[in-house]
Amino acid sequence: MSRWSTTVRIYTCLTGANPFVSAKFYGSASPALAQLSAAHIFAAFNLVPMNIIIRKGTAQDIPGMFRLVKELAEFERAPEAVVNTEAQLLLDGFGDDSIYKVFVAEDTATQQVVGMALYYTAFSTWKGQIFYLDDLVVTEAYRRYGLGRKLIHEVLKAAHEAGTNQIRWQVLDWNTPAVEFYKSLGATLEEEWINCSMSKAQLAAYVQRTGNIQPTTNN
Repeated sequence: MSRWSTTVRIYTCLTGANPFVSAKFYGSASPALAQLSAAHIFAAFNLVPMNIIIRKGTAQDIPGMFRLVKELAEFERAPEAVVNTEAQLLLDGFGDDSIYKVFVAEDTATQQVVGMALYYTAFSTWKGQIFYLDDLVVTEAYRRYGLGRKLIHEVLKAAHEAGTNQIRWQVLDWNTPAVEFYKSLGATLEEEWINCSMSKAQLAAYVQRTGNIQPTTNN
């Protein structure tokens, strides 16, 4: 016979900054199960709270999206790397020549954007048209509800429906939970590749240094 009783009554409170699920056991219950977070309950059953919806982003979401951009930069220990602005994010996503698409998670109770998955179409000489997932982020208070999985699901579905040959994204090697999450999706993690980049200042310095170099032509 099990040491602990299997009879339990659940009391829920899913509002406010710290939602919880309180479990009252009848008989001799495990102390470790006396208080469970709502996040753990929802994550275990791959559920999303009723007040959270996943939808396509709109121009009205830009302030919330930009807040998430800055929050992610803080998490990745590089807040100074963000040089983008709300105005540019609005123009690039919802202007005449928009270059990205985005899905957002909205808490309808507060009308706040609490997560997003931002992606765009790119090109590979090997693969042809591909998608690049630039940001997948859920604000800290709403993590462990499975929102990240719901958001990336929409992007992966969009990539499949568009007939793209590949979708790419990056993950920091020290972000073990994210690495394991992406593995669980069936993604390939290519550790042999090294990312290369040049900032605006580096580009300017390069052009200034090499401005007199003329391209080689064949006569």
